[in-house]
Amino acid sequence: MKEKKLAARNRTNVIPIRLDATFFFERAVQSLDRCHYDKALKYFRRAVDYEPDNPVNHCNMAGILSEMGNYEESNRILQHILQHLEPEMAECHFYMANNYANLEMYEAAEDAVVKYLEQDEEGQFLGEAEEMMELLHYELERPLRQPLIKSREGLEEHDRARTLLEDGRFSEAVRLLEALVEKQEDFLAARNNLALAYYYMGLFDKGMASVAGVLEREPGNLHALCNLAIFYQHAGKQAALAELLVALGKTYPMQQEHVFKLGTTLGILGQHEAAQRQFARLLHGSDMMDDPCLYHYAAVAALNIGRADEAERLWRQAARLDPQSDVPKYYLDHLFRVRRGEERATTSYHYHLPFTEQFKLWERSGSGLPEQLRRDPLVRSSFFWALRHGDRQTKLQVIQALGMIGDQEVELALRDFLLEPGEDDYLKQIAIFVLRTIGVHGGLRAVLEGKTQTIDPNRMPSRLPVWEDKWQAVQEAALRRMSRHYDLVQQHDLLTLWVDYLSRMYPQVPRIGKVEGWAAALEYLTAKMHRRSISYHQVSTRYGVSISTVSKAVKLIDEACGIRKKMESIYGK
Repeated sequence: MKEKKLAARNRTNVIPIRLDATFFFERAVQSLDRCHYDKALKYFRRAVDYEPDNPVNHCNMAGILSEMGNYEESNRILQHILQHLEPEMAECHFYMANNYANLEMYEAAEDAVVKYLEQDEEGQFLGEAEEMMELLHYELERPLRQPLIKSREGLEEHDRARTLLEDGRFSEAVRLLEALVEKQEDFLAARNNLALAYYYMGLFDKGMASVAGVLEREPGNLHALCNLAIFYQHAGKQAALAELLVALGKTYPMQQEHVFKLGTTLGILGQHEAAQRQFARLLHGSDMMDDPCLYHYAAVAALNIGRADEAERLWRQAARLDPQSDVPKYYLDHLFRVRRGEERATTSYHYHLPFTEQFKLWERSGSGLPEQLRRDPLVRSSFFWALRHGDRQTKLQVIQALGMIGDQEVELALRDFLLEPGEDDYLKQIAIFVLRTIGVHGGLRAVLEGKTQTIDPNRMPSRLPVWEDKWQAVQEAALRRMSRHYDLVQQHDLLTLWVDYLSRMYPQVPRIGKVEGWAAALEYLTAKMHRRSISYHQVSTRYGVSISTVSKAVKLIDEACGIRKKMESIYGK
C-alpha cells in the first residue's frame, strides 16, 4: 500500500513535455543563439516533421543549410516551398539568389533576384536585392535585366503626397492618397498618411475609417495604433483609449521614426512620463539631435512631470538650434509664468505658437501673415481644424487668416465651408468676401438661410433683383481706400451695410450722384460700428468731398438702417 501511494505521488510530480512544432522551433532558436547549427538544423527538421505544410519551418531549415554552406540543399527546399507549399512567398527567390551567388551561378542568381523584385510587395529585402544587382552586374560584365519593382509601385505618388502634407496642402494630398489606396488596397503607408490628412482637415470619421483599413490588414501597425488613440480621444471613447494606452505603454519600438511617433502620441494623450522616456531615447545618439522640434516636445513632457529645470534647458537648446523662431522664446516666457503660478503648464506638443498668440503677433505687426507661417503645415492644420471645430469668434479669425494665405487649398476649404448647413450665415458671408478678395470671381454655391443657392460673381448675397453699376462703384471706391486700414471683417461689414441700405430703400433708392460721398459715409459708419476713432473731416479729406456731402449721406443711411440706435443698445449712449 505504501509503495502504491509513493508511486501515485511521483506521478503527480511529472510535468509532461508537449512535443510539437513550437517546441522544436524554440529549441532550434536556442541552438542558433549559441551558434550550434547542427543542433538547430536537427530541431528545424523535427519541426518540419510535425508541420510539413508550414512553409516557415521549411524556410528556416533552408536558412540554416545556407549558413552551413549547403547551398544546393537549401535551394532544393526553397524550390519545394514555391512549387508545393506557398508560391507567393517571394522572399524565397531572394534566398535562392544568395545561394546561387555563393555558388558563383550568377545567371541563376540574376533570374532569382529579378523574380524577387517583381513579386515582393513589401520590399523587405529591397536594399539588399539592389546591392546584389550591382554585384551581379560586376560579375557578369553586362547590363542586367531591369525589373519592374513591385514594392515601388506608387512610391513616387506617395512621396509627392507626403510632400503635399508637409506643405500643408491637405486637400491635394487627400486626392492623391485616395487614388493610391484605391489602386493598391494594401499600401498601408498611404492609408496611414490618408488618415493623417483627414485628421489635419478635421474629418475624423474618414480618418477613423482609414485607420481601420490599416489595422484590418496589419493589427500591430504602430502608426495606425497611434492614430487610432488620437481618434479615440477626440471621440470620447475613454474605455477603448485606456485599453490601447496600456498596449502602447508597453511598446518599445526600435526605428527612430516609430519612437518619435509613439512619444508624440503619448504626450498628446497626456501620458507625459511615458512620452519623456521615448524622447530621452532620441536625445541620446539619434539622427534627430539637431531638430529643435524634438527639444520642444521633450521640454513639454518634462514640464508636465515637474521637471521645470530640465524643461528650461531643453527649450534653451531649441532656441540655440532655431534662433530665428519665436517658439522657444515664447515657451521660455511661458515657463517663467508657470513658475510664478500665473499659468498652467502647456500640453501642446506642436512646435508653433498657440493659435491666439499667432493672431496677436500678426495684429501687432500689421504686416500680414509671415511667409514661413503660410507654408507651415501645423499652422495651416490649426486653421482648418479651427474652421471646423472652433467657436464662432475663432472661426471668424481663421477665415481672415485664410484670406492672408489665399492659395488653392484655402479656396477649396472655404468652398466646402459655404456648403455646411450648420454653419453661421454671417461667417459664410465673410467667407464669400474672402474668396472674392483672393480672386475667386465665378459663381459660388452656398447654403444660406437653409437654402442652397449660387452667389453671382462680383456681388454680395442679397435679395435685390438688380445691381446697378453706380452701387458697385460706391463699394469699390470705399474698399480701395479701406483695404490698408481695415481688416476683412470690417470691409465685409461695410458691404453688408451698403446692401442692407439698398435693400431697405429699393425701389426708391436715392440717386447716386457723387460716388465718393456715399463711399465716405459707409466708411464713417463702419468705423463707428467697430468703435474706431474717426471724424467727418478725416473721411471727407480722404475721399475728396465736402463734409456736408458726407454728413448728408450718413444721415440717409442711418435713418434707413438705424445704425446709431443699434450702437447705443450695444454700447450705451
